[in-house]
Amino acid sequence: MKKLILFIIFITLASCNVQAKQTQTEDADIKRQIEYLNIDWWQNFNDDILIEHLKNLYQKNYDLKNTELKIKESEKIVKLQFASELPSISFDGFIARDFRSSEQRFGSMSIPSYAQTNFQLPLNASYEIDIWGKNRLKTKSAEQKLEIVKQAQRATYIALTSDFAGSYYNLIKTDKLIQIQNELINIQQEIVSKIRAKYEIGMCSVNEVLTEEKLLTSLTEEKNNLEEKQNTLINVLRAYLSMRDEEIIRTSFSDIKLIENIPEKFDTSIIEHRPDFLQAESDIKRLGYDVRVARKELLPSFIIFGQIGLNAYNFSDLFKTFTQLASAGIVPQFDIFSGGRKTAFLKLKKYQYDEALNNYQKTIIEDIKEVNTALCAFKVSKKNLSQAEERIKIQDKIYSLAQDKNDIGSASKLDVLYNKENALLVQKDKISNSINYIISVISLYKAAGGMNLSELNENI
Repeated sequence: MKKLILFIIFITLASCNVQAKQTQTEDADIKRQIEYLNIDWWQNFNDDILIEHLKNLYQKNYDLKNTELKIKESEKIVKLQFASELPSISFDGFIARDFRSSEQRFGSMSIPSYAQTNFQLPLNASYEIDIWGKNRLKTKSAEQKLEIVKQAQRATYIALTSDFAGSYYNLIKTDKLIQIQNELINIQQEIVSKIRAKYEIGMCSVNEVLTEEKLLTSLTEEKNNLEEKQNTLINVLRAYLSMRDEEIIRTSFSDIKLIENIPEKFDTSIIEHRPDFLQAESDIKRLGYDVRVARKELLPSFIIFGQIGLNAYNFSDLFKTFTQLASAGIVPQFDIFSGGRKTAFLKLKKYQYDEALNNYQKTIIEDIKEVNTALCAFKVSKKNLSQAEERIKIQDKIYSLAQDKNDIGSASKLDVLYNKENALLVQKDKISNSINYIISVISLYKAAGGMNLSELNENI
């Protein structure tokens, strides 16, 4: 009874230990995913709605869910490989019955009417002595594969969040452009009305009327295109969030924040944080381990085996002392001839290792190019935004002067409408340049491997 109680306690403690380890693993997975989401960076945009969308993206997006499943798969592969470093114990029960036959011969000895039952209940154990460290290297190679998968997940997080944020801000831009486009259409309708009135009293030609009407149709057509783009962006964001017909909530253009403390130069070491760079590094390490494993495959291996159990020919004798079975030994294994398979495998791994080195060098070049391209786009968008702000100040002054002239009678209402229309067109440029600046910042964040650029600026 005491033994049974002790056994139950042991099983309970072991179960609790397994559950505790599983909980720790799940907590580590969640911590890693939150780190990859990088909320601290996105809070620089001062947009709570965007943050909420990114949290929903983290919970609902199927691509992100699949990346987590791939990590779990790779973790199990590491565990499977690690199992080869440990001894294996198995139970191979055997019960056989030789039915009666006319005669059973053992050399010159004959046993008539032979019949026999054999009970074997052995525990078999085997262990490959890892003298050369081959199995340990295989496990290290599997661990590097796991690191590659983790960096692939990080790359997916950076790409998805960046692409989502880009589409989100493009939607905000489109909302504002549609609003201004409606104002332009209203102004142009008023202009057309006044031009028609002038035509009716003979103060302008029919060509002026047709020109203004043509411009009105162009403005209406542009509005239609903007509305189509708006619907497309809404559907894109819904797909990211795995939504169907739900409304995409977004902030207004007037509430967006432009991040200003973004560095305009980077050290080339910034690429060391990019997922593809870290993947290339891990791939070199993995294949380095594989080459060493291939070399050690040329050496002999040694397996220790053992067996302990019971062997009886009568069930009643099964648990008696004289039925005990035990054996142990060591088995050396060495392929004298394998058709060149092992040497070919070694050369294959060496070629793959050289290929990984070339890919590593190529990755460095491509990463530097991508960072420089994103940095150039950021600088240009920053300059364009500055020029657009200057242009809108100038146009506002022109519009204000037209209003003053109209008040004193030196300019017509049409002149005021034309200048107001020009002011709105310049405002459209400023809106586009503002969002282009934000998107260039997001692209730079993506190119920098998901680093918090505002914190990076503090260290330069």
